[in-house]
Amino acid sequence: MALPLLAHELGLVQVEATFQKDGTYIVDLLVDREHLPLQAKGMAVPPDVFLRSIEKSAVIAFDGRPAEHENVATAVVEGKPNVTRLRISGRTPPSVSRFTFADDAIMGYFVLKLQSEGKSDAVTQWIDGGKTSTPFPLDRAVVPLTRWQIVTLYLRLGFTHILPRGLDHVLFVLGIFLLAVDLKPVLWQVSAFTLAHTITLALTVYGVVSLSPRIVEPLIALSIVYVAVENVFTSKLHAWRPVVVFCFGLLHGMGFAGVLTEIGLPRSEFIPALLSFNAGVECGQLTVILVAFLLFGLPFRRKPWYRQRIVIPGSLIIAAIGLYWSIQRVVFPS
Repeated sequence: MALPLLAHELGLVQVEATFQKDGTYIVDLLVDREHLPLQAKGMAVPPDVFLRSIEKSAVIAFDGRPAEHENVATAVVEGKPNVTRLRISGRTPPSVSRFTFADDAIMGYFVLKLQSEGKSDAVTQWIDGGKTSTPFPLDRAVVPLTRWQIVTLYLRLGFTHILPRGLDHVLFVLGIFLLAVDLKPVLWQVSAFTLAHTITLALTVYGVVSLSPRIVEPLIALSIVYVAVENVFTSKLHAWRPVVVFCFGLLHGMGFAGVLTEIGLPRSEFIPALLSFNAGVECGQLTVILVAFLLFGLPFRRKPWYRQRIVIPGSLIIAAIGLYWSIQRVVFPS
């Protein structure tokens, strides 16, 4: 049945290829059933048989390498009862640059429309059945990154969220640094902070935990005030300090998650992107501690005036800024 079927002119066929920013592609084969070659040696050929034939013959290729048809669905086009849509969809391979289409089950000429999401202009090609289309250059915005590129990108995003964009997190880490004379207690507190914000970052991004930014952001500012004020009224690092820092880290993790939600995470590389962002945040925090230690801790921490001239004034400045942010975020929430 297929041989005489393919020998006929198809009549009206339109192929539309759309490349989306989430890294997926959609190829729609639109067929007007009134124009199908339904007679072959006197036998009626059902439309679904013809559609299966052109689906099996469709070659969707990126940089010359055929892609598997991950999802295939058939439906009648809304508002056009005579037009059937055969939709082939899947994920665009990473780091590709060109797309081609061919289908030797379509005899004669057919139209191919190509468009990248976010671009207003579509490219139209007329293809001779059995021939391969002219390579269509893909916009960078619709081509997924490799895993290494994703890791590098989100590592950088996490780091820049601390330096230079995360002044509130920087002040919190500096508040932790100022109370401890030695570096080891600082690292213990930062480890507790990191563990906490890793937990809530993951839970919030996965949708397990949800708290409004109007609540989270003022509380983050108040956490800065608390740590700084404690530095003023005590000169000793108490045993409960890492526990307090851990609790505040849970709040900061929700703040990180809010930023990460705005940036977005690639569905295909969700875990590597999440872990890389968190690692970038940690690198940013450690950089703040290292710079503070080299500038203040290493040269002055053993001086008798270190607390009076550096710890207390620095803590008061941090507390004042945190208090201002607290009021601002309650009165003028973003």
